[in-house]
Amino acid sequence: MCELDLHADGQSVPCLYFDEPGEQNTEATLKRAAIRAEELKIKNVVIASASGETALKAFEIFHDCNLIVVTHSTGFYKPNYQEMPAEVRRKLEEKGAKVLTCQHAFGGVNRAVRKKLGTYELDEIIAYTLRSFGEGMKVAIEVSLMAADAGLVETGVPCIAIGGTEKGVDTAVLLKPVNAQNFFDLRIMEILAKPGFYHEEMRKK
Repeated sequence: MCELDLHADGQSVPCLYFDEPGEQNTEATLKRAAIRAEELKIKNVVIASASGETALKAFEIFHDCNLIVVTHSTGFYKPNYQEMPAEVRRKLEEKGAKVLTCQHAFGGVNRAVRKKLGTYELDEIIAYTLRSFGEGMKVAIEVSLMAADAGLVETGVPCIAIGGTEKGVDTAVLLKPVNAQNFFDLRIMEILAKPGFYHEEMRKK
């Protein structure tokens, strides 16, 4: 039997592994991330929130943190449509959040090539690779790139990034953010929460 040497260099950092991805994990993900933010005195938290509902929940859980809320780009689902209502955006900004709406780091013009010509470009190949860790992992990394490119987080300074699968959030990581043009210098420092997928895979057998 293998035993863990607790005297070896390093530390044990708890990670939540959820049975299934999805919005039912939102509160637990936010709470786990908030605990780690307080432990490490992390000030910047980047969170994906299309409608703003998850971002509003985050304000109930995070304290003394700068919340950077990244929305879907306008037109993501249909032309000229922004999923976050203007009144929700105002409410978030009044609470002190910075709300970012811009082109997705793993989308944009390259996605137009795929839609028009049926050929996947490099950014979407990267996105599919990250999805091997779960959709939320891809989203968390993507929104950190977008926030860095907008100047809302300082590159090289650890922050917490939070993403999810369709609705809500289910993944939180501590990472060192970079600009998109320096993507391969990004470092995932700790995984704080993510879907484990074990039970999901077992059901397939």
